[in-house]
Amino acid sequence: MKVDIFSLEGKPIKKVELPKQFDERVRPDVIKRAVLAIQSARIVPYGTYTEAGKGYASEVSKRRRKYRGSYGKGISRTPRKILTRRGTQMHWVGATAPNTVGGRRAHPPKPEKIWQIKVNTTERKKAIRSALAATLDLTRVKARGHRVSHLVSIIDSKIEGISKTKEIIKILVLLNLKDELRRTQERKIRAGRGKTRGRKYKTKTGPLIVVSKSCQLERAASNIPGMEVCKVKNLNAENLAPGTTPGRLTIFTEEALNVMKEQNLFLNNKKEEKDR
Repeated sequence: MKVDIFSLEGKPIKKVELPKQFDERVRPDVIKRAVLAIQSARIVPYGTYTEAGKGYASEVSKRRRKYRGSYGKGISRTPRKILTRRGTQMHWVGATAPNTVGGRRAHPPKPEKIWQIKVNTTERKKAIRSALAATLDLTRVKARGHRVSHLVSIIDSKIEGISKTKEIIKILVLLNLKDELRRTQERKIRAGRGKTRGRKYKTKTGPLIVVSKSCQLERAASNIPGMEVCKVKNLNAENLAPGTTPGRLTIFTEEALNVMKEQNLFLNNKKEEKDR
């Protein structure tokens, strides 16, 4: 499949053959598994204190003629502790049990629980190839909410040397992404408790630019809301399909495609590739 390479002025300059990584069939189910596996690795294990609610001498005997026993008192078998006493008459209050004040939790979260989801290497690479193919589908890109009239998938590698944010914005406007930039400028106040937990505003996901190596563009583009710059070696399913939905607006530099092709990134070994 051949696509146009656009200059920094927004004009097509030549055509190039896409690497075979883009020939994969789009599999939303495989992409979702890979994205959830990445997200699960960021979950910090948590749990309650193992002795919480158990720090009471709350054993009450039910035996006949047992001192400080509850036999014949007409009370339930809930574990209790002595609050006050008058001679041999005890005043108990429930303790330890989940249905009592200050008692333990019935089924607390366990810190030993394993949250991380494992995905094998073959499936992970297949998910990345599938997400790459989805970036070429204009219908999927629009379904994600990106405001584009046509796709600009490849751009001249000179963009990697840009160090000023205003120059990047100018280039994106020339690439007919003005509406997309306006969309990502909008911020929404989060509904719910998250407003007090360091995530008051929700920012829309913008375009992704894939570069061949570390460059000045990474720092310059960080000032544009919703926009990301990623090295081609570090691509994963979550970059290409945020929220498990494939079809993110993605722009590759020509040099990034060359690196992907020369190093056979995201491809399986020869035997597996032959079977595919």
